[in-house]
Amino acid sequence: MPSPLGSAESVDIVYLWVDGSDPVWRSKRHRAAARLCVGRRDEMAVYGNVEGRFRDNDELRYNLRALERYFPAHGHVYLLTDGQRPAWLQESDRITVIDHGELMPADALPTFDSGHIESYVHRIPGLSERFLYLNDDVFFGSPVRLDDWFWADGIYTAWSDEALVSDEPMRADATALDNACRLSHHWLRSSASPPVAEYSPTFRTFAHAPRPMLRSVMFELERLAPELFGSVRSTVFRVWNKPTIVSDFVMRWSLSRGRAKLRGYSHLFLATGAAHEDAEAQAALQALVASEGQLDFFCLNDTTDDASADDPRLLRVRAALQQMFTAPSSFERTALPV
Repeated sequence: MPSPLGSAESVDIVYLWVDGSDPVWRSKRHRAAARLCVGRRDEMAVYGNVEGRFRDNDELRYNLRALERYFPAHGHVYLLTDGQRPAWLQESDRITVIDHGELMPADALPTFDSGHIESYVHRIPGLSERFLYLNDDVFFGSPVRLDDWFWADGIYTAWSDEALVSDEPMRADATALDNACRLSHHWLRSSASPPVAEYSPTFRTFAHAPRPMLRSVMFELERLAPELFGSVRSTVFRVWNKPTIVSDFVMRWSLSRGRAKLRGYSHLFLATGAAHEDAEAQAALQALVASEGQLDFFCLNDTTDDASADDPRLLRVRAALQQMFTAPSSFERTALPV
């Protein structure tokens, strides 16, 4: 039965994308890193400037294939980039490539922190009220029902399977998601106005999942927590003490205000950085291929860090995606430009 929300306003899709092998972009990145003062370099988050953070392993191409297969009724697709465009991307009235400079102030650029960039996604002109924000390594794995992601007045979200986060201040050796959890709790306990009634902190991170978002809520939070938005918008690279807010604060605030509900999803999280001949990692990829059409979503997190682009682990991931999503999407050129 089609979702009753399916007949309402269309749900747009927003991606961030970068081609870390582009020599022009790489030069910009290296110049920016060299300009950082000692204090800023000391603030760099764990894995804040490794190759894996910026590598294009063709995830976006397969992500769009998954999107077209499992959510053909999606709204407009927006792709935010730093003056880049995938060579295989077809001109289409269903996708718009937006340069960072079209959304973000010139004095904030360049930035190489996805948390900084994603804090502006709600400002995309013409963006639908309900939209889905996806990292390109997070894929739909079965037909999308909008009732699984949105309800009449809010969104659904899910906890991750990671270990609990300790209740302490942000730590330089912690992951961005752990520190984002701590930052959100601190704000909700000390800065929320009006106070959040009966707020009970849950020290868990959120799943690496498609992010259902309400544009109006993003604008409201930008007004309510300008210090948080201003903090993350001051970064050049990801730093440990100014963690991303979209992957935690938006959802945690929404839960505290009754604008989000928890939901269970069938999902799988795989990290690509296991040893080259790790049989368990290969078995996990085989299990992913076998689960085609059964998972609500899955994430293939690139943790190969500074490995080369032809690393066997990356090649195996690309082969698995090709096996799952063989047919090109309507977003792909039939032939690449010469």
